[in-house]
Amino acid sequence: MDFNMKKLASDAGIFFTRAVQFTEEKFGQAEKTELDAHFENLLARADSTKNWTERILRQTEVLLQPNPSARVEEFLYEKLDRKVPSRVTNGELLAQYMAEAASELGATTPYGKTLLKVSEAEKRLGAAERDFIHTASISFLTPLRNFLEGDWKTISKERRLLQNRRLDLDACKARLKKAKAAEAKATCEGDTVPDFQETRPRNYILSASASALWNDEVDKAEQELRVAQTEFDRQAEVTRLLLEGISSTHVNHLRCLHEFVKSQTTYYAQCYRHMLDLQKQLGSSQGAIFPGTFVGTTEPASPPLSTTSPTTAAATMPVVPTVAGLATSGEAALCLEEVAPPASGTRKARVLYDYEAADSSELALLADELITVYSLPGMDPDWLIGERGNKKGKVPVTYLELLS
Repeated sequence: MDFNMKKLASDAGIFFTRAVQFTEEKFGQAEKTELDAHFENLLARADSTKNWTERILRQTEVLLQPNPSARVEEFLYEKLDRKVPSRVTNGELLAQYMAEAASELGATTPYGKTLLKVSEAEKRLGAAERDFIHTASISFLTPLRNFLEGDWKTISKERRLLQNRRLDLDACKARLKKAKAAEAKATCEGDTVPDFQETRPRNYILSASASALWNDEVDKAEQELRVAQTEFDRQAEVTRLLLEGISSTHVNHLRCLHEFVKSQTTYYAQCYRHMLDLQKQLGSSQGAIFPGTFVGTTEPASPPLSTTSPTTAAATMPVVPTVAGLATSGEAALCLEEVAPPASGTRKARVLYDYEAADSSELALLADELITVYSLPGMDPDWLIGERGNKKGKVPVTYLELLS
């Protein structure tokens, strides 16, 4: 191979000079050029951004894919520039098992029918989860990963180059300082009046020659210092511009974070709708199989957010059927005032938030109050009969937290 020996020797000399300068700085034997406070703040801000971006990226990956083996597999496929194979979600796998169990145990039995209904709901949940993972990966994970693998590598490269330029600058300063000290010493020795009676006045001649040599060395060191200072200033400006670009990175990550929240809101809204539909189906079938059984949810519904957009509020507010769609022929003829509560099956419930009655058949609710609720045969499973003192009326299940 054709080696450029001069370049190799020059690079080795520069590396050795930097190593000496770095070592002397660590032991406090050499001066170090300090960066201004604003530059140091930019460096600290960039390091903090990089560290937190890595943590957020890793934890989001854990959220989207809890299985570490699957994450390693996806990482290898990504590094090999190969398409990640489609993976069945846990919900879809559960749906498959439930469908197979219903087929084997009897799809026409009550248990089999319920398994099929839950299987369909779990399948839809799995599909929603798949869409959420795909959307979050593109809109949130990819920009964070691009910053770490692109912009941050460029910043790190320029910072290392700035560090080398600073070492070169400080080495030139140290070299000039030593050359000036030697020149001053040689000048002092040259100012001594020689004794020309000596047969060999060599000391005077040598000191005069050394002074001239040190003058040349000082001029050379000053020239090298000017060049090193120029290169350092240029590299510092380049690095400063890159570090100031972190503000643009924050703006981009903020936009991506909004996209992530939007996709997560959509995902949970879909899950809520799917489970609400399933609950309605199971409530109807349970009423048919177990007449007179209390039907309702034991988990509190999420309260409405006070500061949300109309879209978000529509997704998070419990869905209450309209009164027009509630009454069956049996309920229409039912006079609530004449109905007595069943001997067993009544429960206490806490009201989650205010509800305004749509008509006289409903009971208006106030948040955090306690009422007595019970169900009647043939009622819609999303509604219960509520009593508060001598007042009685229909109340939506989703506005209640049933107590034991």
